[in-house]
Amino acid sequence: MQSLVPVDHSALRTNQSLVILLPVLAFLFNLPWLVGLAAVVMLVGSFALKTPGFGFVYTTLLKPAGLVKPDVVQDNREPPLFAQGMGGVFLAVSRFLLHAGLAVAGWALAWLVVALAALNLFGGFCTGCAIYYWLNRLHFPGFVKSPPAGSFPGMRPGKVSHE
Repeated sequence: MQSLVPVDHSALRTNQSLVILLPVLAFLFNLPWLVGLAAVVMLVGSFALKTPGFGFVYTTLLKPAGLVKPDVVQDNREPPLFAQGMGGVFLAVSRFLLHAGLAVAGWALAWLVVALAALNLFGGFCTGCAIYYWLNRLHFPGFVKSPPAGSFPGMRPGKVSHE
């Protein structure tokens, strides 16, 4: 049996909200550096801090002010970090493409990240988490966590279960 850990899904949702907001603002106001900023925060969160990149907004502002309540669930940390890392890489490539003058490709990649983060935030389905669990099922090295019992790969625990 695998060991699940407490994961505050409010921090994950705050992260997803900012992953949506920054590229949208970057597009609306033609500020590609915001795409780069989001990429850096996501990559640092995934690979160095092992936390939601924008989780600090939740822990230092929203939670202490009582604006967002904790939603702690027994879950795996690795799949959301993998998903965040994938999104960070996509946004980093997006920023590179924008810098290289390939605006259509750069913005398309940024909008893909926005769409997938929105699917997760509003629909409860994490595409990156599903990819993580599929790689686990295929026994790829490093993908050691299986979906929590009774959950569908990629869905938030408690969202949808199958019998």
